[in-house]
Amino acid sequence: MPIYDFLNNETGEEFTVMMKISEREEYLKNNPHIQQLIGATATVGQVSVTGKVPDGFKEVLSKVAEKHPTSAIGERYGRKSIKEIKTKQIVEKHLGKF
Repeated sequence: MPIYDFLNNETGEEFTVMMKISEREEYLKNNPHIQQLIGATATVGQVSVTGKVPDGFKEVLSKVAEKHPTSAIGERYGRKSIKEIKTKQIVEKHLGKF
Protein backbone atom coordinates (compact mmCIF):
# COMPACT_ATOMS: atom_id res chain seq x y z
CA MET A 1 0.00 0.00 0.00
CA PRO A 2 1.36 3.46 -0.83
CA ILE A 3 2.36 6.00 1.79
CA TYR A 4 1.35 9.62 1.18
CA ASP A 5 2.57 12.88 2.67
CA PHE A 6 -0.07 15.51 3.39
CA LEU A 7 -0.13 19.13 4.56
CA ASN A 8 -2.93 20.59 6.66
CA ASN A 9 -3.27 24.14 5.24
CA GLU A 10 -5.06 25.39 8.40
CA THR A 11 -2.44 24.28 10.93
CA GLY A 12 0.65 23.90 8.72
CA GLU A 13 1.12 20.36 10.04
CA GLU A 14 2.73 17.79 7.74
CA PHE A 15 1.81 14.14 8.25
CA THR A 16 2.14 10.78 6.55
CA VAL A 17 -0.66 8.26 5.97
CA MET A 18 -0.69 4.78 4.43
CA MET A 19 -3.81 4.18 2.34
CA LYS A 20 -5.09 2.86 -0.96
CA ILE A 21 -5.20 5.16 -3.99
CA SER A 22 -9.00 5.10 -3.98
CA GLU A 23 -9.00 6.01 -0.27
CA ARG A 24 -6.61 8.91 -0.93
CA GLU A 25 -8.91 10.39 -3.56
CA GLU A 26 -11.91 10.16 -1.21
CA TYR A 27 -9.88 11.57 1.71
CA LEU A 28 -8.78 14.63 -0.29
CA LYS A 29 -12.33 15.14 -1.55
CA ASN A 30 -13.78 15.10 1.99
CA ASN A 31 -11.00 17.29 3.47
CA PRO A 32 -10.48 20.34 1.21
CA HIS A 33 -8.09 21.90 3.76
CA ILE A 34 -5.69 18.96 3.28
CA GLN A 35 -3.20 19.07 0.42
CA GLN A 36 -1.05 16.20 -0.78
CA LEU A 37 2.67 16.92 -0.83
CA ILE A 38 4.25 15.79 -4.06
CA GLY A 39 7.22 13.48 -3.71
CA ALA A 40 8.28 9.92 -4.23
CA THR A 41 5.56 7.53 -3.14
CA ALA A 42 6.78 4.75 -0.89
CA THR A 43 5.26 1.31 -1.20
CA VAL A 44 5.15 -1.09 1.70
CA GLY A 45 5.21 -4.81 1.00
CA GLN A 46 6.36 -8.09 2.44
CA VAL A 47 10.01 -8.98 1.98
CA SER A 48 11.67 -12.15 3.14
CA VAL A 49 15.28 -11.81 4.21
CA THR A 50 15.60 -15.30 5.63
CA GLY A 51 16.23 -16.92 2.26
CA LYS A 52 13.42 -19.40 2.85
CA VAL A 53 10.86 -19.99 0.13
CA PRO A 54 7.25 -19.60 1.37
CA ASP A 55 5.16 -22.78 1.26
CA GLY A 56 2.71 -21.36 -1.29
CA PHE A 57 5.55 -20.48 -3.62
CA LYS A 58 7.05 -23.97 -3.23
CA GLU A 59 3.86 -25.31 -4.77
CA VAL A 60 4.30 -22.97 -7.75
CA LEU A 61 7.92 -24.06 -8.12
CA SER A 62 6.92 -27.72 -8.05
CA LYS A 63 4.43 -27.11 -10.89
CA VAL A 64 7.17 -25.40 -12.91
CA ALA A 65 9.49 -28.32 -12.13
CA GLU A 66 6.92 -30.79 -13.48
CA LYS A 67 6.84 -28.97 -16.82
CA HIS A 68 10.64 -28.50 -16.98
CA PRO A 69 12.23 -31.51 -15.23
CA THR A 70 15.75 -30.91 -16.59
CA SER A 71 15.92 -27.26 -15.49
CA ALA A 72 17.60 -26.08 -12.29
CA ILE A 73 14.17 -25.66 -10.69
CA GLY A 74 13.22 -29.14 -11.87
CA GLU A 75 16.34 -30.58 -10.27
CA ARG A 76 15.69 -28.85 -6.97
CA TYR A 77 11.89 -28.90 -6.57
CA GLY A 78 10.75 -31.67 -8.89
CA ARG A 79 9.42 -34.99 -7.67
CA LYS A 80 11.51 -37.89 -8.87
CA SER A 81 11.11 -41.60 -8.37
CA ILE A 82 13.95 -43.74 -7.09
CA LYS A 83 14.30 -45.19 -10.61
CA GLU A 84 14.75 -41.71 -12.12
CA ILE A 85 17.34 -40.75 -9.50
CA LYS A 86 19.37 -43.97 -9.98
CA THR A 87 19.19 -43.68 -13.78
CA LYS A 88 20.48 -40.11 -13.64
CA GLN A 89 23.34 -41.14 -11.34
CA ILE A 90 24.41 -43.92 -13.70
CA VAL A 91 24.26 -41.64 -16.76
CA GLU A 92 26.34 -38.98 -15.01
CA LYS A 93 28.85 -41.59 -13.86
CA HIS A 94 29.36 -42.93 -17.38
CA LEU A 95 29.43 -39.48 -19.01
CA GLY A 96 32.22 -38.52 -16.63
CA LYS A 97 34.44 -41.34 -18.00
CA PHE A 98 34.63 -39.88 -21.52
